[in-house]
Amino acid sequence: MTTTTGTADATTQEVLAQRHRVDFWFDPACPWAWMTSRWMDEVAAQRDVDVHWHVMSLAVLNEGRDLPEGYRRMLDQAWGPVRVLVAAAAAHGDGVLKPLYDAMGTRRHPGGRSDLDAITAESLAEVGLPADLADVAGGDSVDDALRASHQGAIDLVGEDVGTPVVAIDGTGFFGPVMTPAPTGPAAARLYDGLVLATTVPGFYELKRSRTAGPQF
Repeated sequence: MTTTTGTADATTQEVLAQRHRVDFWFDPACPWAWMTSRWMDEVAAQRDVDVHWHVMSLAVLNEGRDLPEGYRRMLDQAWGPVRVLVAAAAAHGDGVLKPLYDAMGTRRHPGGRSDLDAITAESLAEVGLPADLADVAGGDSVDDALRASHQGAIDLVGEDVGTPVVAIDGTGFFGPVMTPAPTGPAAARLYDGLVLATTVPGFYELKRSRTAGPQF
């Protein structure tokens, strides 16, 4: 028994010590994705991770579904910001996605704002990107690229999900969903647990009902 435990502990430490690629899909409209992204920032400060940011779209995800009118209106407005993010990445590289997302999300989530046109304009200016990128928000010129990025998440986790989607070395999950976002050692421990979960091929899901809203 002692030998088995020792071997398991050594294997666990080996897995956790590796550098892992993390792919993170988000929609800037989603407050839960925002919370998880703040957690990922905490993780990146404490663990050797290679984080890649991608957009997915709640509007695309919910196409054709029978939804409450209020949520449908929110989704109609959700197209614009993700289109701007896709256009910015196409023109200036994927490296602009995270800072632009941070700028948009800070205004929208902890900032509590809903004036999306102004948020987009201010965020582009903050990141040093051309103002005319906002022109794509109302059209479909980048929708093929948007759908392709979105599909990258769906291919990993299936249709019965939301945002965010987080994948570690190619194994993806919807979530983790949390409030508030853990910080410091607690954030690192949660990440370590998720890393270990990805090493179990048949592990699919853990869930409990949310009893609190996003606490920014």
